[in-house]
Amino acid sequence: MENLLIYICIIFVASILQTSTGFGFSIMATPFLLMLFKPQEAIQINIILSLIISSALIMKIKKDIDKNLLKKLVLGSIAGIPFGGLIYLSIDISTFKIIISIILLLLTLMLIFNVRFKTTTARDYIVGGISGLLTISIGMPGPPLLIYFAGTKTVKEKTRATTLAFYLFIYFISLVSQMLFTGTDLSIWRSSLYAIPAVFIGLIIGQVLFKHLNQKVFGVFTYILLGCTGTFLLIDSILSR
Repeated sequence: MENLLIYICIIFVASILQTSTGFGFSIMATPFLLMLFKPQEAIQINIILSLIISSALIMKIKKDIDKNLLKKLVLGSIAGIPFGGLIYLSIDISTFKIIISIILLLLTLMLIFNVRFKTTTARDYIVGGISGLLTISIGMPGPPLLIYFAGTKTVKEKTRATTLAFYLFIYFISLVSQMLFTGTDLSIWRSSLYAIPAVFIGLIIGQVLFKHLNQKVFGVFTYILLGCTGTFLLIDSILSR
C-alpha cells in the first residue's frame, strides 16, 4: 500500500509537469519508477501513461505545433530506434544511465551559464535520433528535446506542442517494439490503470499552471528538471550496481 501511494504521487506530480511543460513526465517519473519497478515494467508504464497524456492534449494545442520541425524529429528518431533497441536488449542499463546522467548534468550547467546555439536541419535530425534511442532504451525521450529547445530559446507554446506531438509517435513505436521483442505483462497494464485518475487530475492542474508560466519561469523549470533527472539517474545507477 505504501508503494502504491508513492507511485500515485509520482504519477500525479509528473502529469502536472508534463501538461504544463510538455516534457516533464518521463524526466520526472522514470528515475523514481525505476526504484519501484523492474526496468522493463517502469519503462512500459511510463510510455503508456505518456501516451494517454499526449492523446488527451494534442487536439487542444495542435495549432502551436511546428510541423516542419516535428517531421524532422520523427525521421531522425526512426534512425535512432534500432540503436536504442540494441541498448535495451544487450547493454548494461546501469552503466548506460550513469553515462546519460553525467551528460545531462554537464549540459544543464552549460544552459545555466547561458550557452546557446542555433537550430539547423542537421541538429533537428540528430536530436530526433537521440530521442528515439533514449525512448526505446530507458523510456526517456525528453532530455534531448528539452536541451535543444532551451538552448535555442524556443517559446514555451511551441516547445510544449511540438514535444507532445512527437511523443505520440515515438512512444507508440517504442511500446509496440518492446511488446514485440520482450513482451509485456498484465501487472504493467494494471499499474497503468491505477494511475489514470492521478494522470487526469494532474492534467487539469497542469493546464492551469501553463497559463501562468512566463518564459523565464519556464526556463527555470527546465534547468531544475534536467538537474534533478541527471542527479537521480546517477544515484539510482550507482546504488543498483
